[in-house]
Amino acid sequence: EVQLVESGGGLVQPGGSLRLSCAASGFTFGRHAMSWVHQPPGKGPEWVSTIKSGGSTHYVDSAKGRFTISRDNAKNTLYLQMTSLKPEDTGMYYCARGTAAAGLGYWGQGTQVTVSS
Repeated sequence: EVQLVESGGGLVQPGGSLRLSCAASGFTFGRHAMSWVHQPPGKGPEWVSTIKSGGSTHYVDSAKGRFTISRDNAKNTLYLQMTSLKPEDTGMYYCARGTAAAGLGYWGQGTQVTVSS
């Protein structure tokens, strides 16, 4: 059974940083692209970033220069380092297996990020 469990969210002031983690199990993690998706309050999900199995990374424009996606295949864990956080970054963050183009077949339960002073 595929499981994705996010952690690391919380309340942070504007300009602050957080590191999200996603622990994966039930599949060969290193063989799959992994993504992060953001769902702002009251809105639909928005793709944020993807890391391919080979390590190439891709970001939505609003995340470039502020967020860094990475993976540790030995630990079956996906990360999202978030810096220079803004109030508009508030929302649920989900890790998902796959890419936005090919389909995000499995999602975690999400972790809440709130950016507020």
